[in-house]
Amino acid sequence: MLREVVATRYITPLREGGSLPGLVEADDRGTYVLKFTGAGQGRKTLVAEVVCGELARRLGLRVPRLVTVDLDPVLGLGEPDEQVQDLLKSSGGTNLGMDFLTRAIGFDPLAFEVSPEEAGRIVWFDALINNVDRSWRNPNLLMWHGEPWLIDHGATMIWHHHWPGARTSAAKPYDASDHALARFGPDVATAAAALAPLITEELLAEVTAEIPDVWLTDEPGFDTPDALRRAYAEPLLARAAGIHERIEGIK
Repeated sequence: MLREVVATRYITPLREGGSLPGLVEADDRGTYVLKFTGAGQGRKTLVAEVVCGELARRLGLRVPRLVTVDLDPVLGLGEPDEQVQDLLKSSGGTNLGMDFLTRAIGFDPLAFEVSPEEAGRIVWFDALINNVDRSWRNPNLLMWHGEPWLIDHGATMIWHHHWPGARTSAAKPYDASDHALARFGPDVATAAAALAPLITEELLAEVTAEIPDVWLTDEPGFDTPDALRRAYAEPLLARAAGIHERIEGIK
C-alpha cells in the first residue's frame, strides 16, 4: 500500500485544476499536492491517479511520489473561501497526495525538446491508459531539473465509469493527434517493444494493490475490493499487447 501521512497544515488551494487541489504539509515534513475524495469527480479520479501513477513509475517514467493523506476537516476552518471549506469538510479521512515539485515549470511543447524515444514511451503509456488529458492545450507535464514529469492522470481509463461496457471501451483506438508530444516524432514501436512485455498480471496486481480499500467499496457489481482491482487490471492487460497499432494521429 502507499505510504500514509497525516496532514498537519492546509497551505493554499491550487486553482489550476478543475478539482481544486490544495497544497498541504504533513507529519513527515513533506509538502504535497492534495487531491480530495470530496471533489466533484469523486474517488474514481483518485483511483485512476494511483493506478496510472504507480504503473508509470514501474515502467520507468517520471511521476511524483504518491502517498495517502489522512485529513482532518478542521484544518480548513481558517480558509476564507467557502468552496474550499466545503471541499475540506466533505473530504475527511483518506485522500491522495503527490510530492510538490518545488520550482517545477509547466511544459511548453514550443519551448522544450523531447527525444523521439522518450516521446514514444509517454505516448504509448497514454494510449495504454487512454489518457485524454495530455494535449498541447493542457500538457499535464512539468519540467523539473530539466526533465519531463507526468502529472494528473484523473481523466484516464474512462471505462471505469461504466463497467458493463469496459471491454468494448478499452478496445477502441487512441487518438494522439492533439497529444502534447506529437510534434516530436514519437517512436511508439520501440516503446511498445520495450514496455508491453512488462505489463503482466503480476505487475498489475502489484499496482492495483496500492489502491486503498476505502476507495473501492460499494461499487455496483463488485462484491469485494479485490474483485474491483481485477477489473481495473483486465483492460490494461488486454490493451497492452496491441495498442501501439491502434494509435491514430501521429506519423
